[in-house]
Amino acid sequence: MSPEFVVSLLSQSIWLIIKFVAVLVLPSLVVGLIVAVFQAATQVNEQTLSFLPRLLTTLLTIIFVGNWMITEISDLFRYLFLNIPHIIG
Repeated sequence: MSPEFVVSLLSQSIWLIIKFVAVLVLPSLVVGLIVAVFQAATQVNEQTLSFLPRLLTTLLTIIFVGNWMITEISDLFRYLFLNIPHIIG
């Protein structure tokens, strides 16, 4: 196994993690910001008002993007399994 292959594999894995985190966190971040602006404007300081919309946004994002996420992780594992002979020797 060459160092270039290890670096390439590590790079692919890290970028996949970054894409997954970005897809899941960014919509929740936007909704949290909107709720925070609403709370600041109305001076309502309720913790559940901030938590529930972010939770629902994250769940809806998983529902809509889950198929893509499973396909991406399956492609990475398929690539790993098909390259086992190259990895070993």
